[in-house]
Amino acid sequence: MFRLIGNIIWFLLGGIVMGLAWYIFGLLAFISIIGIPWGRACFVIGTFSFFPFGKEAISRDELTQQEDIGTGALGTVGNVIWLLLAGIWLAMGHIASAVACFVTIIGIPFAIQHLKLALISLFPIGKTIVDKEVAEAARVSNAQSRVDQIRKGN
Repeated sequence: MFRLIGNIIWFLLGGIVMGLAWYIFGLLAFISIIGIPWGRACFVIGTFSFFPFGKEAISRDELTQQEDIGTGALGTVGNVIWLLLAGIWLAMGHIASAVACFVTIIGIPFAIQHLKLALISLFPIGKTIVDKEVAEAARVSNAQSRVDQIRKGN
């Protein structure tokens, strides 16, 4: 119930603005053709920016235990390009929104969410958005795999 109420309040009191900012950057990336991978990430994280409560950003390799093009060296290069062209601007928007939310006590959870989104906006390539429970299950599974490897002496 908190997630629903939090998401409604978030959306009405500013989430729509930053979600639309993500979508605008996504559209600009798609128009350039070469920016389609960045545009895809913009729409995924833009949707997350509209309704963030109950969801979490997680690295795809942490989720799938497999490296892909976005989580490897090309993803790093893509994130650097993204940082210089759009990431800084989106991060500044989320930070400004966080400062505005921190003014009131009731806005503190929203400010914290904006700060999380500011970090994601700096390096979004290689991330995906899942339910918090899925992210936790992936971390538990990864930890269990590591424990099993240690026990086997690898």
